[in-house]
Amino acid sequence: MLDGDVIVLLSAAALAFSVLSYVLLDGTDLGVGILLGFTRCARRRRAMAVSILPIWDANETWLVLGGGGLLALFPLAYAVLLPALYLPFIAMFLALIIRAMALEFRDYTQSMSIKRGIDTLHMCASLLAGGCQGAALGTLVQGIAQQNGQFTGSGWEWISPFPLYCAAVLVVGYAWLGACWLYWRSESDLQQSSRRQAHVLCVATFVLVIILLFWTFGLSPAYAQRLSNPVVMGSAGGIALIAFIGFWASFRSRYDVMPLLCALTLFVLAFTLMVITIFPLIVPPSLTLFAAASSRTSQTFMLAGFALLMPVTFFYNTYGFRIFSGKIHPPKARSSE
Repeated sequence: MLDGDVIVLLSAAALAFSVLSYVLLDGTDLGVGILLGFTRCARRRRAMAVSILPIWDANETWLVLGGGGLLALFPLAYAVLLPALYLPFIAMFLALIIRAMALEFRDYTQSMSIKRGIDTLHMCASLLAGGCQGAALGTLVQGIAQQNGQFTGSGWEWISPFPLYCAAVLVVGYAWLGACWLYWRSESDLQQSSRRQAHVLCVATFVLVIILLFWTFGLSPAYAQRLSNPVVMGSAGGIALIAFIGFWASFRSRYDVMPLLCALTLFVLAFTLMVITIFPLIVPPSLTLFAAASSRTSQTFMLAGFALLMPVTFFYNTYGFRIFSGKIHPPKARSSE
């Protein structure tokens, strides 16, 4: 039998993996949605929507796993986080519903003006969803007031400067992933415009993350101590430099997926640094993983469920990517466009 502390750590790893998978997969979709609203050409917008239409719902499965896993594995953390983040969570879910409706129904009208309006709505929903996710993560890192497992804050902590800055960073980062995705999946003029967007957004994301890193240093002495560890900073800096150089060099490769892989590597690195920063806390500044964990029996049961669901979800994601792989070809231009 596994030790109780090991079970808690495995539960935390399963939860973190679900959240990271959602950020990487659905974050790319949201990035495409953000760029969609800034694209004037109807042909390009159609190709952008088609590139994510078959896979967006599978990507959101990881959000369900993460939310359900938090409730079952760490109910005390769920009880603190939910009232602290009611408004951004509700806004995020409504935005995801609007995004889904815009994707599914944009082709049920022949009016180009209505389609343009739907695409603008899609962009706004993607911006709102990404911003709410960034604000929630920023609020978590900033710290949430609680006492004996009860939230004691006002519920408006997420609109303070640090969470709002995190929201902006994540939105820009998502747009960067979306541009890299479109470079991989598109061709011709859409691919070239996506390449230019990816270059600009890469620099913007990199600068914003550097500022965020220094800001995080100042939030807590414990954060500064963990992040300033030579092993952590040396490893993170080396990986970031390799991925950053690889991103710029990858556009000369014949593999169009390489820029996206480099961008995803930097996202994984940023998420890992966040985990290192707050570990072993699950809700800073005081609630630890071990204090917030459910019973050993419940966690063992849930881990067995994760062991069954994760491979199925992976297969579903992979199968969807395989079936709908290849370049997206925009429809031929019509006089009405």
